[in-house]
Amino acid sequence: MNRPYTFINVAMTADGKIDTAERKGAAISSKQDKERVDQLRAGADAILVGGKTLLEELPKLTVRSEALREGRIQQGRSPNPIKVGVVTVADIPIDSDFVKVGNARVVIFTTSRTSKTQVERLRTHGVEIFTEDAARVDLVKMMATLKQVGVERLVVEGGGTINFELMRLGLVDELMVYIAPLVFGGINAPTLADGLGVPRDMAIELKLMDVEKWEDGGVVLKYKIR
Repeated sequence: MNRPYTFINVAMTADGKIDTAERKGAAISSKQDKERVDQLRAGADAILVGGKTLLEELPKLTVRSEALREGRIQQGRSPNPIKVGVVTVADIPIDSDFVKVGNARVVIFTTSRTSKTQVERLRTHGVEIFTEDAARVDLVKMMATLKQVGVERLVVEGGGTINFELMRLGLVDELMVYIAPLVFGGINAPTLADGLGVPRDMAIELKLMDVEKWEDGGVVLKYKIR
């Protein structure tokens, strides 16, 4: 397989929202779910986010638990997985948490719409940049590149647009969803899978592998993507 084994991990409300309509990164995960996500991150070689998540939330994408980071070091690995951003125009601040926080390799896939000055600025600060002369990043090519640089297990943490595109292109193996006992509503609030969508006869089929019911009122669903 010319790509990493790939998990999409999502926390969403009971009405399927991954954020409020304000799109400011509303908290959804419970304490128990945050611990689950930390373990998932610790077992991964890289964590990936799409453009909106990258630019609007500037996520740290690090392993929070010192014990889990130490476990990675004892395995001969870096304390944190590689941070991967996929964005058409990489106008990300140099001093952002994504670039600066945590001992981690930082990789951005972008297009020629990102200025050469910004590309050089990011590279000066240790960010690895892969640039395509195209309107959008080629996700199939991106996944092959990640495999080439040593990523065997990849966790995707949104948002909805890149989640959908990766699934549509057959680039995802598992989908894990924490459903919180919350309702956000909002016609413009983002969901697990956004983008253009597909007709019914092209729906992405899932096989339910496991269900966990937690005391916090949440449910964790684990699917294989057919």
